[in-house]
Amino acid sequence: MEYISAKTIVTKTKDTGWFGIDYNMNIYKGCCHGCIYCDSRSECYQIKDFDRVRAKKDALAVIRDDLRRKVKTGVVGTGAMSDPYNPWEKELLLTRHGLELLDAFGFGAAIATKSTLMMRDAEILESIREHSPVLCKVTVTTADDELARKIEPAVSLPSQRLDMIASLSQRGIFTGILLMPVLPFLEDHEDNVRTVVRRAHEAGARFIYGAMGMTLRGNQREWYFDRLEELFPGRGLREAYMRQFGNQYSCPSPRARGLWKVFSEECRRYGILYEMKDIIHAYRRGYETTQLSLFDTDK
Repeated sequence: MEYISAKTIVTKTKDTGWFGIDYNMNIYKGCCHGCIYCDSRSECYQIKDFDRVRAKKDALAVIRDDLRRKVKTGVVGTGAMSDPYNPWEKELLLTRHGLELLDAFGFGAAIATKSTLMMRDAEILESIREHSPVLCKVTVTTADDELARKIEPAVSLPSQRLDMIASLSQRGIFTGILLMPVLPFLEDHEDNVRTVVRRAHEAGARFIYGAMGMTLRGNQREWYFDRLEELFPGRGLREAYMRQFGNQYSCPSPRARGLWKVFSEECRRYGILYEMKDIIHAYRRGYETTQLSLFDTDK
């Protein structure tokens, strides 16, 4: 493992509109899951050799000092630029100990991952939940394990991720799915959307946040097209993308409107939250009142 220096790790978000997250915490840089669609590979992020995972030097000491300096507690998100549960985390335990620090300093946690290794830290998440909001976001773009083996080659299969969602949900941890990206010409069909929503319901997921399309820019576009030709030869997917989207950044599915209708109807049918404001309200519900009551001198 290569270590890189970092003066700070827990940083304030520009706004809390993304899942109500107040701070970001990225302990690792780069990701080895090999997902062909990952936007973090784009040039604008300036992550050289993106597929090689590096850890931040003295990460736990830096996180401890960062948390000590915060005037206000809040929800700390992790997993924005690299998955916090990469294979090295099994031994390094940096994410695990980072969560323990959040717990000790009274912060909440919002985790985004594709790895079932998160289940290892369920008891820490339960401890955090006693005083602060906890949100677990598990990416599932398809329920088809065979397709996932191609587009997400080095990560837990969707069936395994759904089993983890079921286990976390049974523990009462607020857990749901990121149905994003939905890859045009590969995943953007009604059967995929309906199946993911149904499987999410069966697993007890509280929410699904979806985006019926993807983004492409910079070097990521060519890298993605090369993978499409390698994995799906003869299907003319590069040509289909160029005809439909050209070089634009936002690549919504040509079926996006119809898919969103199906998606929202299925979510409502199963009682699954899918609007951002509703998700934020639900997982943070009660904690603001509880924390304020600690300072209520009238009691």
